[in-house]
Amino acid sequence: MKTKQIFLLITVIVLSFSCSVIRQGEIGMKRKLGKLDQKILQPGAVGYNPFVTRIIKMPIRTMNMEISTNLPSKEGLNVTAVISILYRIVPDKAPSIIENIGVGNESNVISSVFRSSACDVCSRFFAKDMHSAQRASIESEITDQMEKILSPRGFEIEAVLLKNISLPAGLARAVEEKLEAEQAAQRMEFLLDRERREAQRKIIEAQGIRDSQKIISEGLTPAIIQWQSIDAFREVAKSPNSKVIITDGNAPMLINPSKDN
Repeated sequence: MKTKQIFLLITVIVLSFSCSVIRQGEIGMKRKLGKLDQKILQPGAVGYNPFVTRIIKMPIRTMNMEISTNLPSKEGLNVTAVISILYRIVPDKAPSIIENIGVGNESNVISSVFRSSACDVCSRFFAKDMHSAQRASIESEITDQMEKILSPRGFEIEAVLLKNISLPAGLARAVEEKLEAEQAAQRMEFLLDRERREAQRKIIEAQGIRDSQKIISEGLTPAIIQWQSIDAFREVAKSPNSKVIITDGNAPMLINPSKDN
């Protein structure tokens, strides 16, 4: 009975060591007696002979590599920067990466290619460009150059991100002053444009008033003026209150003839 229990225990132990689980975001490959099997194992449980076979796992999800380095600029300055490189391993190229680069050595290859590409690209830009809209162009050019070198080797470079840029103290202050001057100029241009619009509005308003007065003056004939004066006096006469009307003698008046005359 003891022998059977020991045999079962040994069997369980062997089976536990002869099964491996490949998780999501990973792929696996078998290496049997030092020879790599080119078949790619998908996520799930995988059985193998632990005495002669080993399961090699590689991540195929997007990975982030951070590098701190000095980037040369066109004017010969060194700009301190922290860069994030987003990359992933192409599943079909995983066997080639294991054979030619080795497991865990991907960062050495990627960082070396990055440093070379970054120096080549950044040397064509001024240091201030890394703080301006040119930053996106620098990131894109470095990504494209790395992709040309690393894509045939099984790596997909998704993005290169310049996270922290530290310019030399004097240059940083000069850049800040330039940005402040540009913002002040933009603010002044806005104010001038607003004043121009306000002046234009006043001119249009004055022209409208002038045209309105011209139209009214042209339509005021002596007969119309006399009629409006008569109408005004008529409205005053309807009021029950006592009133005194003083005129210069030229205002038209309607006199009701007396019966005595």
